[in-house]
Amino acid sequence: MTVEEFCAAMESGEPVEGQSGLHQMFHLLAVRARRIAAALNRQVKPEKIRKIFFRLTGQARDDTFSMFPPFYTDCGVRIRVGKNVFINAGCCFQDQGGIEIGDGALIGHQVVIATLNHMFAPERRGGMTPAPVKIGKGVWIGSHATILPGVTVGDHAVVAAGAVVTKDVPAYAVVGGVPAKFLCDVRDKTDPPRAE
Repeated sequence: MTVEEFCAAMESGEPVEGQSGLHQMFHLLAVRARRIAAALNRQVKPEKIRKIFFRLTGQARDDTFSMFPPFYTDCGVRIRVGKNVFINAGCCFQDQGGIEIGDGALIGHQVVIATLNHMFAPERRGGMTPAPVKIGKGVWIGSHATILPGVTVGDHAVVAAGAVVTKDVPAYAVVGGVPAKFLCDVRDKTDPPRAE
């Protein structure tokens, strides 16, 4: 199976049975991802981090992207980032189902983005169902937040630190808690004055 065939299968959203050829591809891509992430996590220079990150994803390199390692993923080829994206240290992306991060998004320390659910039936527990996560432009995800499979976070929304996001977040919403609930609209908030 090629990477292109794998990506097409994940796009379908069909369940992946444990021990199937597709499931075996998960493991092959995970070995590749761990190898590349290990190289990325040894870097300190922004240009080297960018080069290795975009080798991991297969996306064309973008010099507006920045990241503080370490970074962990068990696939890599299903991550897509927009312009001016920042990913802070310790994030874990389970991207087989697909992760899209819009322009100007800020991802805090140790954020987890998951795109797979295991099957509920015990005899099928090794199988998984992929569902993409989409992070809109200008989104801020606070430290230690978890975004679950199938969630879309609308443009300019804020996910509070430690939140567990189980359903879609509207644009401009601030959500927090476990599970995350609507707290307010960012347009109703006032930033503190700038220091002179």
